Amino acid sequence: MASPDAQLRSRRIGLLAIGVTAIGWGLNWPIIKLLLREWPPLFSRGTAGIAAALGLAAFAALRGERLLVPLGTFRPLALAAATNVFAWMGLSTLAMVWLTVAEGALLVYTMPIWATLLAWPIRGDRPTARALAALALGMAGIAVLLSGAGLALGSGKLPGILLALGAAILFAFGTVTAQVAVPLSPLAHTAWLVGLGCLPMIIAGLTFEQPDPSALTPVGWASLIYMAVVPMGACYLGWFAAVKRLLPTTASTGILLVPLVGVLSAVPILGEPLGVREALALTLTLSGVALALQKPAAGG
Repeated sequence: MASPDAQLRSRRIGLLAIGVTAIGWGLNWPIIKLLLREWPPLFSRGTAGIAAALGLAAFAALRGERLLVPLGTFRPLALAAATNVFAWMGLSTLAMVWLTVAEGALLVYTMPIWATLLAWPIRGDRPTARALAALALGMAGIAVLLSGAGLALGSGKLPGILLALGAAILFAFGTVTAQVAVPLSPLAHTAWLVGLGCLPMIIAGLTFEQPDPSALTPVGWASLIYMAVVPMGACYLGWFAAVKRLLPTTASTGILLVPLVGVLSAVPILGEPLGVREALALTLTLSGVALALQKPAAGG
């Protein structure tokens, strides 16, 4: 068992990783909106992901780290890629065909609820009163943030609803079960996860979307490079580092910062408004995150 100092150091690394991940993923909301003006969704996500995976693998190779996956661990690795990458990025993007961004984001960011519920039967992590209170505050902030969009989830939007909820539930499942050990370094592990998760997006994009490389402007290229380096590369490294060091409820509540960062960054990037509703949402969600990230009485 690790010493208290080692546990504290590990927790601090996990909290830092959550912060970096939330900021990078949050900034990606307006960035991807810029990119989708020029390229289709699945191919955009898949291309950025494959580029990130190749970059991470090259960096791992330069460091002399092992890249080959033992046969016995490929199955859990593929499952983690399917839930943490393909489902989260792919299904949530597809949901936007039927839903507005606000509708999709509200449904996708129910993920902490599902992570809290799944962690109990799968890992025996019974939610504490503080965890439930933090979750309630965080979700209240997200609801306030998106309430101005006037959600209207009718039967015509059922495919989008199911895809968005599927993304949230599968990512929650991947978060709760992310403790399966794979004998690879963090760099190599993340390269495999992102690559395996994004390859189906590339195939689907080439099959159904017919992207045109000449359609990309300098803004589009910059957006694509950002998405590859930060959200699909650095942020996934941060996310997997966090879920190894924090309770699933803590990690998943921390990413409630993502849509708030997205809304705030959309003001200078896209010129979207920021008013009282956004300020109230920020207050509620930050309160929930602060409560969730307090040091628990014993471990985690």
